[in-house]
Amino acid sequence: MPLILDESLIYEILSVVSEIPEGRVASYGQIARLIGREKNSRLVGKVLSMADLYGDYPCHRVVNHAGRLAPFFREQREKLLDEGVGFKENGCVDMERFRWDC
Repeated sequence: MPLILDESLIYEILSVVSEIPEGRVASYGQIARLIGREKNSRLVGKVLSMADLYGDYPCHRVVNHAGRLAPFFREQREKLLDEGVGFKENGCVDMERFRWDC
């Protein structure tokens, strides 16, 4: 059965994103699990790529499972640094220290 991306699903994802506290990050997969769609981490990424159409959400706090930043989100690193999020030498967020514990 194909997944239909409707506004209720979009707002469900964005609602979880809005709960990520300042100074913490979550992974796409973590958000997918929180909405009961464990296998849909790419869907989360798709929704976040168009989140500005739906309001102001802290999408900069979402990274991949290894802490890698979104490739075309140039301000992401600076916004995370401003919130006190630390990075490892390889440029990825230190997920052990800064993952949102939800």
